[in-house]
Amino acid sequence: MLARLIPHPMLSVTLTLVWLALVNTVTLGNLLLGSALGIVIPMITAPYWPNRPTLRKPLAVAEFVLVVFWDIIVANIQVAAIILFRRRADIHSQWVTVPLDLTSPEAITALGGTITMTPGTVAVTLSADAGSMLVHCLHTDDPDGLRDSIKTRYERRLKEIFE
Repeated sequence: MLARLIPHPMLSVTLTLVWLALVNTVTLGNLLLGSALGIVIPMITAPYWPNRPTLRKPLAVAEFVLVVFWDIIVANIQVAAIILFRRRADIHSQWVTVPLDLTSPEAITALGGTITMTPGTVAVTLSADAGSMLVHCLHTDDPDGLRDSIKTRYERRLKEIFE
């Protein structure tokens, strides 16, 4: 009975918290409306999630989030330095193909989102067989190092979490 009422508990909690963040005021009314949205939306969308992803190591999520936050902070500083102090001729933009070991669509989506959220890199496209991802980097002299960094810092952790 509870599984039918709340088919995706983490999604329900996330939707409620996102609603409270969007309205930027925690009141009883906002909490009730956010909770209602957090219950109704997963109930309506449950048929479209027949094979809902499971997190193999939920504690690894915290480690992944910390790594991503740290990388975003460092990348912001690096991008600012590139923009402020490098001449245009000294900026070496690169297209980098990252071969993927991930097979879970959710993990691949999280990887693409993580790459795109990190300043200076954008996940541009996924190959038709989902075997590789094309990434654009604002500046790098070592495309292989960037590829290896993405695989070790992000893909490895996502594989632990989802697969």
